[in-house]
Amino acid sequence: MKTIWFDMDGTLGNLYAVEGWLSMLRAYDPTPYAEAEVMLNMSLLARYLNRLQEAGYQIGIISWLSKCPTPEYDEAVTTAKLVWLKKHLRSVSWDAIRIVAYGTPKSAFMENDDDILFDDEAQNRHEWKGEAYEPNQILEVLKRLLAGE
Repeated sequence: MKTIWFDMDGTLGNLYAVEGWLSMLRAYDPTPYAEAEVMLNMSLLARYLNRLQEAGYQIGIISWLSKCPTPEYDEAVTTAKLVWLKKHLRSVSWDAIRIVAYGTPKSAFMENDDDILFDDEAQNRHEWKGEAYEPNQILEVLKRLLAGE
């Protein structure tokens, strides 16, 4: 079964637009993960994702933790990301959510060679073995998948 994977920071949520995001992360403050604004129409995204699941696709998240981890901070970041997803995409029942150490190759989570990744990091898209797209292509690609192209 084909899985459509999404990064979070810089792909679904605009973490980097939160004022003072970097200094907060360096101070082990998970606030930017919780306050990140959405980067696209989330109700349209949720409709597309629910329809794709009905069509047999699996939907997942692969997101990195902070570059500066501690067990307590990793837990706080994970909680903030899960709350963010529930707030902005509450109607989506994720098949998998992988919140992993910073720098973990996302391709390690591929379940099939034709899995799809949406990620703002060029390196992640480059090393992905399936289809990989930039965040600005999310709705266009999902619409195409729904149309059966």
